[in-house]
Amino acid sequence: MDGTDPVKLNLSIDHLRERLAARGDQIRVITGHLPLRTTDLIDGRFTTLTLLREPVERTLSYLRERQARRPAAGGSREEMYDDLHGLTANEMTKVLVLTPQEMRASMFTPPKLTRDHRERAKEALAGIDAVGLQEHFEEFCDELAARFGWSLGPPVTVNATAPVEVSESFRARIAEDNAFDVELYEFAKWLRHDDGSPHERPGIVGADR
Repeated sequence: MDGTDPVKLNLSIDHLRERLAARGDQIRVITGHLPLRTTDLIDGRFTTLTLLREPVERTLSYLRERQARRPAAGGSREEMYDDLHGLTANEMTKVLVLTPQEMRASMFTPPKLTRDHRERAKEALAGIDAVGLQEHFEEFCDELAARFGWSLGPPVTVNATAPVEVSESFRARIAEDNAFDVELYEFAKWLRHDDGSPHERPGIVGADR
């Protein structure tokens, strides 16, 4: 881990490129909330991994975590969601198809996603070397250990918040706002046979870095 700023570590492409330039021969794993097309900007061959979460639960978890960090702000989760003005909608679709520059712009202005974006997101997801689902996290870790010989150690949990009851109408609203991500998630479940086990894929070579 290069640095302590969580924003830089998880989101900054410039920081990633700086660290690869400084000690790329030592780096073996890159993690973060990075668009898939980041690989277009850095040298080397990479094995790509991603973990998807059900979009409504992902959004509710984000709102709980945001509320925990800003208790003085007050307001309901619905009001907090309104304040986001759609910035978190269809995040999985954006991460899979937008360029890093487009992703950066989407932090301030929601992009207008189309059915073409949705279909390209599915194609991109199908091309990722290992796809996991949050509800089958342990199975995904077992798969990574078996395929790549990694020793992942005990689970580490961060930003854990307890689920709370919300109205069905609010859940339905989030699902509608994230319609592309909902469809993408169903596609990911198909890729994983719905039970967390992957479809058969050809063997792959580990990352050069």
